[in-house]
Amino acid sequence: MRSVLATALVGLSKDKDFAFLTGDLGFMALEPVRAAAGERFINAGVAEQNMISVAAGMARLGFRPWVYSIAPFLYARAFEQVRNDVCFHKLPVFLVGNGGGYAYGVMGATHHALQDYGALLGLPNLRVYVPAFAADVPVAAERIVRAGGPAYFRLGRDETPKNAVLPAYAPWRRLLAGRGPALVIVGPLAGGILAAAMDRPDQIRPALWVLSELPLLPDEIPPALLDDIQRSGHLVVVEEHVIEGGVGQALAHALLLCGAAPKRFSHRYALGYPSGFYGSQNYHRKECGLDPQSIIALIEKT
Repeated sequence: MRSVLATALVGLSKDKDFAFLTGDLGFMALEPVRAAAGERFINAGVAEQNMISVAAGMARLGFRPWVYSIAPFLYARAFEQVRNDVCFHKLPVFLVGNGGGYAYGVMGATHHALQDYGALLGLPNLRVYVPAFAADVPVAAERIVRAGGPAYFRLGRDETPKNAVLPAYAPWRRLLAGRGPALVIVGPLAGGILAAAMDRPDQIRPALWVLSELPLLPDEIPPALLDDIQRSGHLVVVEEHVIEGGVGQALAHALLLCGAAPKRFSHRYALGYPSGFYGSQNYHRKECGLDPQSIIALIEKT
């Protein structure tokens, strides 16, 4: 997804208020952005707190800066600057966190972003974007610019199934119809699960939804999703994020407020490191029951 975003940013760099800052990362991907932006491309070095404050200052001067780093270096290391300098002032600073969830694999917990959107959604005025597919990235980038407020863009690995026909990007999308449980997925996990679910018989195939923007507001839940939940009586939420501050909690709360709580609720989320070992992203997903086979098995138990 990073390379797709770079292509989109080259187009956005034509705007005079465009700027891009990187924390000495993004090599072999961001060179086209550097070439297009010229002096508005800034390598801030390994100084993430300062990078956020500089971006906030640029925003006060009329720029709309994009700020890039590995996700935990961006949201965790510079959390106070994001809160104080960007969010409190509702400045158009767009944070790009590469490698959501377990994407950095064997590099370990310091490089994993398992608490990112939960932590950031506690800040005022900030909106989170979690594209599920590479095709989502340019559209989401345009939406971030139009919204014009603090934003966090969580990038991952594109896992679009071959020959998949995807609906146009929207905060909520139903990717697959079925008579099984209502299934809500956040981020690139959706690709592998969609591929595994497409060939299931209609009576057990899930009604598969993907959520790509947060915070989750009760009045923005699609009526069709509420219908899927009511029909099946079972809601399953899957996300590569810890339970605290995650979509599972937010959606359960929203459905209670709507008077639409499901009879059965299942939530699969990042469990950290149950075995105490580090491995690939797929290894951690499987250990947490986030892999496609585990999700299909959960659905077919109903």
